[in-house]
Amino acid sequence: MSTVNQTIVSTFILLGFQSLHQYRSLLFLTFLLLFLAIILGNLLIILLVSLCENLNSPMYFFLSHLSSCDLLLSVVIVPLMLTTISRDNGSVSFFGCFTQFYLFGALATTECLLLSVMSYDRYVAICNPLRYSSIMNFRRCLYLVLLCWVIAFSLMLNTTFQLFKLQFCGPNVIDHFFCDLAPLLQLSCSDTSYMEMENLLTGGPATFIPLMYITGTYFAIFFNLLKIPTTIGRQKAFFTCSSHLTVVCLYYGTLIVAYLFLSKNPSLDINKILSLLYTVMTPLVNPIIYSLRNREIKIAFSKLVSIDRRTLPQKSTEK
Repeated sequence: MSTVNQTIVSTFILLGFQSLHQYRSLLFLTFLLLFLAIILGNLLIILLVSLCENLNSPMYFFLSHLSSCDLLLSVVIVPLMLTTISRDNGSVSFFGCFTQFYLFGALATTECLLLSVMSYDRYVAICNPLRYSSIMNFRRCLYLVLLCWVIAFSLMLNTTFQLFKLQFCGPNVIDHFFCDLAPLLQLSCSDTSYMEMENLLTGGPATFIPLMYITGTYFAIFFNLLKIPTTIGRQKAFFTCSSHLTVVCLYYGTLIVAYLFLSKNPSLDINKILSLLYTVMTPLVNPIIYSLRNREIKIAFSKLVSIDRRTLPQKSTEK
């Protein structure tokens, strides 16, 4: 394979949701409001973890990075999608398309790795509670988080470089709302078999090894829960995992269905809907799940928005 890209395509056209042209204004307004909600929700989580002392623990440290990842993922995908909807199609430069693909893939992989690190945190908290503080110290937590970001962005560098070496002679129309791998491979006039194999060997493990690890840790957690003598104790221990487990099921469920069953036909509207679930709905729902099911976050939010009456000027009662 040539190492020099000889493409003659300078821009790609994203079709977005052309089949829903008559609802263009409604779609734009809906996704704009969802985007604003994603920004506010995830920024709120990051702010609460940064400012509130009762959230100064490894679990919330990891949660703040998960929110950062969700926020960045939405920023990478949604603005271009909104432009595409408002114009019925969107034009993105060759390098802009590849940049979006790289950032999307890196952030999606980072989320997979962060979810596995969070499952390790819950495993230590429930299965080895006496040593939790010493095992999950700040230095180790920081190391694990940095490892997630570095591994994900490094893996996607190789995939993006291999994709960049392919030739794109035309057409340049992508029947999707962002630059994903499957539609880009369909447009290439090169032999993509090597690229598909390379993506299978690197992208597959980056997605499914964290899932297998998460599954293993939760098996260990559930077996440990059975050893707790009281029902209340088991419920309390499981409740600390429920938010994370819900997020894992939501994220991996849509990701697996989209890429395992439907990636061979990316023009299907159902594939676009599934893509929306993990690029828009998951970043939107994650803060809600952790906020509604977490007492500490509710307390921290109440402290943040409440006004200390002692700081307000008191009205004089003297006549």
